[in-house]
Amino acid sequence: MKWPFLSHHQRKKAHFSFSQQPPSGLTSRFFTMVFARGMGMKRLIVYGVSFLIIIMIYQIWKRPCHSTPFGGQQPLLQHIVVDADKRTYSYDRMEPMIFIGGMPRSGTTLARVLLDAHPDIRCGEETRVLPRLLQMRAQWVKSQKEKMRLEEAGVTAEVLNSAIAAFIVEIVAKHGEPAKRLCNKDPFTMKSAVYLSELFPRAKFLLMVRDGRATVHSIITRKVTITGFDLTSYRDCLTKWNKAVTIMHNECQNVGPSRCLMVHYEQLVLHPQVWMEKILQFLDVPWDDVVLHHEQLINRPGGISLSKVERSSDQVVKPINLEALSKWVGQIPEDVIRDMANIAPMLSTFGYDPRANPPNYGDADQWVANNTLKVAQQERHWMNKTQELLKAKKQQQSRDEFDDKFID
Repeated sequence: MKWPFLSHHQRKKAHFSFSQQPPSGLTSRFFTMVFARGMGMKRLIVYGVSFLIIIMIYQIWKRPCHSTPFGGQQPLLQHIVVDADKRTYSYDRMEPMIFIGGMPRSGTTLARVLLDAHPDIRCGEETRVLPRLLQMRAQWVKSQKEKMRLEEAGVTAEVLNSAIAAFIVEIVAKHGEPAKRLCNKDPFTMKSAVYLSELFPRAKFLLMVRDGRATVHSIITRKVTITGFDLTSYRDCLTKWNKAVTIMHNECQNVGPSRCLMVHYEQLVLHPQVWMEKILQFLDVPWDDVVLHHEQLINRPGGISLSKVERSSDQVVKPINLEALSKWVGQIPEDVIRDMANIAPMLSTFGYDPRANPPNYGDADQWVANNTLKVAQQERHWMNKTQELLKAKKQQQSRDEFDDKFID
């Protein structure tokens, strides 16, 4: 670079400075402009001060600032968690959280234990409080009277959303061990996927879908209590299933394919590796073979924690197998079978044939078929293991409760 208006000594000094730290971008253009014009010292000072002000404004503008999804900017509330090794984790609403949802008895527990097996992910048991919170918020929003009362009290939409987001992060972050990726499995949160996607702009969603006939049979036989479901009537439960999954499917579609992935339970069971590769790729999580052997990590330190009150716990202690796929066949009343296409049109939407009885879900991978054979041959072994694991879980909870009382 040459500056003809400078003395030989000034040129040499300038050349040395620029060769040691070459100017870039805005700085380079400024110095070129200043020296090219040969301006006096006073003007140089004015330009220099102006340049510094521009740089300060640029740095402030470039600084990461998180806008709330509903307008305005504010600092993000940090949620601090310390693990057993005294490592500190900090979470906020910009975390790439994972939400697993769908109808109960549709494979949500299987999906979460497979993800829980991954060293970078922690889902944990159902919190049970998040769907209730989201439902309560939905009722407030629907009622104009209640909405007006909240606004009159200063509880604006922005205040409410910030509080709900903070509550969700606090619950999800602290109801289990910390991890790089936090995950939540509360089936009915999928009915609020659009709202959650706005609260958590980097979150992703898995919608678990299962043949509604199998889902309803499992709900009825396992006596899974769901508000509004008449557990004595297949027709009523299938009708309610159809209504619920319609809402969830619409929510997933509105969130969009880049953030919500629909996973068929049957295909996850038949082809676990293919589908876990798809799921992990969708979630931007590296592959790890351990997700195919979740049963080895059940209730182990740093492994997968099961709840003694969740209906699927006795099933997911086993390796992935086919025993639950077609248990519904022959159990549904004939009049309901004949009218299935009208009762549950979402079956066809999800790709199931409402007239197929029994259905053909496809052929399983060989190692899954082998697992199924072993599980059948070792039925008593797996029954005993289930009882032992759940008993150990109950004893651990009793010790924890005693410790809490002792501390108090």
